[in-house]
Amino acid sequence: MLRGFFYRMADRDTPIKAADTASAGAPARPIRALGTPLAGVIAVIATFLGLLVLAWTILFVTKGRFLKHSFERIVAGQTHREVKVAGDFQLYLDPFNVKFVAERMTIANPAWAGKGNFFEARRIDSRISTWSLITGNRRINWLSLENGQVDLQWDKAGKRNTWTFSEEKGEPLDLPAIRRALLQGTLIRYADPRMQIEATIRVHTVEAKDTQFASTISFDGSGTARGTRFVLDGALLTPNATVSGGRNQLELHAEGVRTQLDVAGTLPGATEIEGADLHMDVRGQNLADIFMLAGIAVPDTRTYRLTSALTKQGDEWRFTGLKGRFGDSDIAGKMTVKMTRPRMLLTAQLATDTLDIVDAGPFIGYNPNTLAAKGAAGAITQVSGTPRILPDAKLRVEALRNFDAKVHWTVRDVRAPSFPVSNIELGLDLDNMLLRLSPFNFSMARGTVSSDITIDARKQPVFTDYDVRLSPTPMGTLLAGFGVEQSGTSGTIKARVKMTGAGDSVRESLANSNGRIAVILPRGSMWTRNIQLSEIDIGTFVQKMFEKKLKEPVQINCGLIGFTVRDGIAAADPILIDTQKNVVLGRGGFSFRNESIDLAIRADGKKFSLFSGQSPVGLNGYFARPGLDVISPELVARAGVGLGLGVFASPFAAIIAFVDVGDAKAADCGPVLEGARAVAQRTSKGKPRDDVGRGTTAKSGSGKRAKRD
Repeated sequence: MLRGFFYRMADRDTPIKAADTASAGAPARPIRALGTPLAGVIAVIATFLGLLVLAWTILFVTKGRFLKHSFERIVAGQTHREVKVAGDFQLYLDPFNVKFVAERMTIANPAWAGKGNFFEARRIDSRISTWSLITGNRRINWLSLENGQVDLQWDKAGKRNTWTFSEEKGEPLDLPAIRRALLQGTLIRYADPRMQIEATIRVHTVEAKDTQFASTISFDGSGTARGTRFVLDGALLTPNATVSGGRNQLELHAEGVRTQLDVAGTLPGATEIEGADLHMDVRGQNLADIFMLAGIAVPDTRTYRLTSALTKQGDEWRFTGLKGRFGDSDIAGKMTVKMTRPRMLLTAQLATDTLDIVDAGPFIGYNPNTLAAKGAAGAITQVSGTPRILPDAKLRVEALRNFDAKVHWTVRDVRAPSFPVSNIELGLDLDNMLLRLSPFNFSMARGTVSSDITIDARKQPVFTDYDVRLSPTPMGTLLAGFGVEQSGTSGTIKARVKMTGAGDSVRESLANSNGRIAVILPRGSMWTRNIQLSEIDIGTFVQKMFEKKLKEPVQINCGLIGFTVRDGIAAADPILIDTQKNVVLGRGGFSFRNESIDLAIRADGKKFSLFSGQSPVGLNGYFARPGLDVISPELVARAGVGLGLGVFASPFAAIIAFVDVGDAKAADCGPVLEGARAVAQRTSKGKPRDDVGRGTTAKSGSGKRAKRD
């Protein structure tokens, strides 16, 4: 029936029939199947998947053992090392992770590291995430290592290491993430000749004795750091925690160089330190000990204890929330150690509320324990029977080669009797052995000492540039800070020290220094008692004493205490103080070489006075033990003349020898207040002074006097 229907439709449709007739003589064209491109893609994919299934099946059945020699050849070519698998070898998908098994596997060290292997193990069995191999995340889901040994070395130049397989610059150690592990008899050796560190660490898995942890990875070891032995031990208490998305608990204890260190906290993974949340507690006898292990030079301290949060970000170890004590001083802040090559970088922001003066001693070279035991006497040493007070501790030049630093430290108060110092601000910048202390400022008796000190350890001997400035400071307040009553004193004082010196210690640097020291006294008042004692004016002193005007202030017009320093010898240039009643002049100097003092101060009155000594007051001795010589040779000679006149003339004639006619030349305060040298000084009438700058310096180290015009 349907056939008849189609036949009838064909008979009625003549054009179609004609078309069929016309095309009957032409070759038949194939009919285009719908979806042919898709079918081709499907066929390719099916073929590819089939090949994968075939490869997977072959590898699974054979365990990939036939790939052993190919594995050795390919890995050796990529690492430029000899690679051997002496026992069983397996490499296949099981079912999706890559299963890798190798027995008696060795990877040789590079030629520069000497004989031996970088890695060897009796057996290694692992499951490696296939997806992590594609993305580069390097995650090992399971690792079993028996009797493994790993040799981690840096070369002597600190440029290459054994775990970076290229011949280019060595990269920091970056372990793959390991989710679960079973380690038996694994030994890790680490050596860094540049940092002078060697360590051997044993790692093994301890099965849990309770249900809290599935297992514990413990470790212990020993080594030396810069020739000093240390020991350590610890454990990963939850090495399998990351399987369920947890974190690993770490405990570490280390001892060495009179120091104990405890670290506890959590790691993102058993071999992942990046982003760790750790807490550090370190204590010991000297904070410099533990920094010495890292090749960082810091001043010595007394017994200390510090706590801090600790984490690692990139190549930075960050210590935050740092707080603790050293000696009788406190400290807080944060610190970062960036492990860069060839020198690590230390940055820190530190603050101290109270710094004990004993703990400040090491910053200029004094031993804090000696200062604590002996007080100020602990800063004095005896050299050839003479006292020395300038510190002679050597700068640790070799340690400065290992690191750079940027430190900012503030101190609110200094605990010290009769030492009015507070509000210390220290900026320290170390760049390739060039050390800058700038700013180095502190408050002293309502004045400010501002310093910029540069220590160039690139040169040998070390070259130091000193620039120390005291802003105008009330003399009364300054004297009160040192235990002297300040009433009646309203004058101010300002000063500057500009010198350079060569030497590896403060003493050596100053002993070879050149430059200038200037102390300027602008207009003000001072105790009458102090003035009269300096000029030995017996008549005026006694008169004031009986009139009960001992504390009546005397006006200071201007003053300059200046020294020119050459080869460690400081010569007065000039000492000139102009007061209302007299002119104080000085000659002589002192020596940084042997710390001797040889100064003579003389006061000439501007007004007539009886019983005036008119002779120098000598300041002698040493920095550590100065002496005052009031009965000078000039005064003795004058007394002899008076005695002669009394004998051969009359008793009244003896008084003449002690009369001051009051002919002192007042000073032009302009050059004085400018801190000018002696040759630029003038009298109040504008004439060059002929009474300054002719003194001698202190005795030099050879015992000879150095003349100065």
